[in-house]
Amino acid sequence: MEPTAADHETIDHSVSHVHRWRVSRLERLGIPGSLAEAYADHLHWHQIARLVQRGCPPRLALRIIR
Repeated sequence: MEPTAADHETIDHSVSHVHRWRVSRLERLGIPGSLAEAYADHLHWHQIARLVQRGCPPRLALRIIR
């Protein structure tokens, strides 16, 4: 069965929802909003969280994980 336009819209909506969730996670860790937006889909936020929880400054954690 071929996907319909409605299927694609649902997927796009889901992707943007996941992106927003990732951005919010990064922001809660102390990553500035613009950086969180830029990197949300390109790294694993939980790796940054582990570093921050161990005392690493958020921006340094971002540089390490990038």
